[in-house]
Amino acid sequence: MLPSITGQYLARYQRLGAGDPAAALLPVTGAQRRFLLVRSLDPAGRADIVPMFFAFPRGTVDAARLRAAANHLAARHPVLRSQPCVVRGTPVLRPDAAGVPLEHIPGAPGESARDALRRVLARWAPNGPPLRLFLAHDGPGAQEELLAVVLDHTACDGQSLARIVEELGAAYRDRRGPDDVSPAEAATELAAYRGAVLRQLGAEDRAASPRTLAYWAERLRTAHEQAPPPGTRSIAAGLPSGAAELRIPSPAGVVPFPALLDACRAAAAALYGSGPVSPIGYPWGGRPSGAEQVLGCFLNTVVFPADTRGPVSPDVTATDWWDDLDRADTPFDEVVRAARAGGSAWSGRLDGLLTVDDARHRAPLDLDGTTGREVHIGGRQVRAPFAVAATQGPELHLRMVWDRTVLDDDAAESAFAALCAALPAEAQAR
Repeated sequence: MLPSITGQYLARYQRLGAGDPAAALLPVTGAQRRFLLVRSLDPAGRADIVPMFFAFPRGTVDAARLRAAANHLAARHPVLRSQPCVVRGTPVLRPDAAGVPLEHIPGAPGESARDALRRVLARWAPNGPPLRLFLAHDGPGAQEELLAVVLDHTACDGQSLARIVEELGAAYRDRRGPDDVSPAEAATELAAYRGAVLRQLGAEDRAASPRTLAYWAERLRTAHEQAPPPGTRSIAAGLPSGAAELRIPSPAGVVPFPALLDACRAAAAALYGSGPVSPIGYPWGGRPSGAEQVLGCFLNTVVFPADTRGPVSPDVTATDWWDDLDRADTPFDEVVRAARAGGSAWSGRLDGLLTVDDARHRAPLDLDGTTGREVHIGGRQVRAPFAVAATQGPELHLRMVWDRTVLDDDAAESAFAALCAALPAEAQAR
């Protein structure tokens, strides 16, 4: 039996430290490994980034103070000051000194702050600090300014975002900078991060057992991406992505995850026709048992084979989903290899993505008593043909975005209507 991809990676990483000053190099999780692979295969070398946008009254943000606070976080958390690199064919992170930039974005004539931020993020250079800040406003008479806190996805997951916002606000309030992190504290955090990733890789290696791989091979045997490759359609003008959204007020603001999967199944059927089994991905995961709660990227992309041949009982979807979660630690690349070894024609590309965010547990960014209003800036490039985000809070906010180089706007909007119609009846009351 071939050793697992994770097992091979661990062996290569451990060899790097043998008689080599590579002890400073940090291993990468399966999720980070996937993000780096996707980046290397992208014709434009695009990185996956995670932006958060906050609106503040004009003049609130003290740029020097905020930059110092961000560098305090980077000095403390190694993943926020580490560059991905490849050493002897092995992807790793190389920690560096804290160096978080804060860039004021001047708008071009007639350009709004949102347009300016979209423009800058579209040009994100992958070889740079994983945490960056941008500040923009609409012009001389603007009442607000927009602050973008942006991270490379290799440096964060959903669990990390809430903590980054909280710690950034605390460091700003207390006027902390990178020099307030002692060498002993930095060394402790570095060891905790390395230990957490090694625990994660151990869990991922165990999750690639022959029995688990056989499960995924059978589960995905008939799956095959249906969406055309990116760039299939040309866009004469406009934003690279389209969007549609729905807000469902409480008390119907929480929809079970299997119901959201079924809704994505309906969207896939509307887009790709009845009959195919479309692979839909969703992030899942957390810190491994016994690991420190370090910042980083500890999620996995789990694949849901959306069978569009006809209605599926919600109970069947829920049962299948629970069975999948028992094997959710199996890294994505291991799952792709197992599926193809089992006879699937699936290449590893996804037809859609689903993410769920619980906004009830994430406080807004507070800068010394002034609370920023979190805002959404759409129109940015998306990595999948379509992606559905469900934000749960006092209401359920459903948002679907699509790559306009892959999907026609009318078809995508019809798919979103099918998604909404497939939600449980109690969630459609509004």
